[in-house]
Amino acid sequence: MAAERYRADSENGDHVADPSARTLTRLIATLDLADNTFVVIQPDDEDPDWFTSVVLLDPHTYEVERRDQRTSEHGKATMTNPATIAHDLTTWMTSRDLPDQPPRPTHFQNTP
Repeated sequence: MAAERYRADSENGDHVADPSARTLTRLIATLDLADNTFVVIQPDDEDPDWFTSVVLLDPHTYEVERRDQRTSEHGKATMTNPATIAHDLTTWMTSRDLPDQPPRPTHFQNTP
């Protein structure tokens, strides 16, 4: 099933169309160091303009990255709470569809 807005794909092959914050929390919380270390969320397009990724660094630490080629925005953060990560990413991804809206605050820091 194609996503209307975006999709989440994890290393172990999980694919979710238009994931909710709750679903993203589950995808992030079930990452493991053996064979499912990351999840990527991006528009369901052939050539997406933006993406986000979450990589499990150790059992309780995640590196979260977001990048938007249209705005040259690039942010990385190290975080520990899957629900907070999912909320921040959902807020950020939703703002990608609203170009006239000011950016919403998140826990990310912009990286050159």
